Amino acid sequence: MAVAHSCSCCLQVVLLWAALWPALSLWTVALAATAVPAKLKAAPAPVVAGPVSRVEDARMFQIYYGRSFKVIKNSGDGKSYLLMQNTSKMAAKTKYCTGRIKSFVIPLANFSVDTTASPDLTCLQLLGVLESLKGITSNQVASQCVLQSYTSGNTQLVNRTDAQTLSKFSAEFISNIDEDKGCNFAAYVPLEEDTPLQRAEWIKYLGTFTNSEDRANAVYDAIKRNYLCLSKAAANLSTRFKPIVAWIEYTQGMWTFVKESYALQYVTDAGAEIVDATITNKRFNSSDSEDMDNFHAILCTVDVVIDQTYALEPAEYKLSTFLENINVSHDSCFSFVSNRSIWRFDKRIGASGTLDWYDGAISQPQLVLGDLIEVFFPTGNYTTIYFRNLAKEEGVTEIGPEMCTRSMSAPMEPITLPCQ
Repeated sequence: MAVAHSCSCCLQVVLLWAALWPALSLWTVALAATAVPAKLKAAPAPVVAGPVSRVEDARMFQIYYGRSFKVIKNSGDGKSYLLMQNTSKMAAKTKYCTGRIKSFVIPLANFSVDTTASPDLTCLQLLGVLESLKGITSNQVASQCVLQSYTSGNTQLVNRTDAQTLSKFSAEFISNIDEDKGCNFAAYVPLEEDTPLQRAEWIKYLGTFTNSEDRANAVYDAIKRNYLCLSKAAANLSTRFKPIVAWIEYTQGMWTFVKESYALQYVTDAGAEIVDATITNKRFNSSDSEDMDNFHAILCTVDVVIDQTYALEPAEYKLSTFLENINVSHDSCFSFVSNRSIWRFDKRIGASGTLDWYDGAISQPQLVLGDLIEVFFPTGNYTTIYFRNLAKEEGVTEIGPEMCTRSMSAPMEPITLPCQ
């Protein structure tokens, strides 16, 4: 009987715990929650107002988003840019201008660009924000629509040393960070990137200042997709031995092999091979016969030459100019001479000989890649945009404001080349 009574008590206790367990569990959880300090509780993720851009390839900037602000960390000048939405309370009471941080109210009401360093202005047309470009420091640009904006009076010419006038713009975009002298100056340095796609992605950088992220994302996606498709197609075109390319430059009586990363990337992506890097570290004096003999020995091994020698007047730089500088004759046994494959990237020029290579070619690298694939694997069915063949005496295309047939407020669509 004692045993039975004991079991009965145990059973009652078990049933009581079973009945009370749900309530006790909830009470325990609630007690634990109140025991956690408020400062340790996870804060809700900020709700970002509007579209966002994520940096995929570029290495010189990053973008971070808050509820009513954005922050760009720019590796070009080591600064952080706080971009505050004009509808926010923050924009009305916050202003930063230090060696580490600057603030801007967005979308920019107007802006200017230091065009003396040949920046990429085509991005503004691709974004559809050209109408807000109110100042340029030089009218020597290679963009037909920027030239039209200038001639129509929408964009004014500003002295790059006139700090008072420049300060009236919401932002002044500069490429030379050593000239950062204003609170509204923002570094725009796509030329410091290593690859063509990294350079092109700077459209997202400009897009953050104008709340044009959706447009910037769409443009870059289209460009990147086309570029990668063309590169894959070029890889399939490669024969057993890839074409060997010498990308060279003549400066102050010296010939050198170009070692800029973006140029070498273009050659590789177009299915060719740059001349052996172990050779290209040398400089060759055109007045030294032994130097030139060594230089010619290397050139005897290449199939294609790309000459990026600076010319004050590109239209006057002809085959005879190149042959004289390199000290060879028309009937030379060099394969790039006999095969007529000597190229320059100065086919499109704007006012005063400004090259579109440093403007439109940055924004749309797929067009450059398409050119180079035709250069290395000629079909005769493709007309190059940026490269002209010196050996075939191809001339230049001069860009003028009359060539702009689009409204300044209308975005320009990127050109996608046929690719399978």
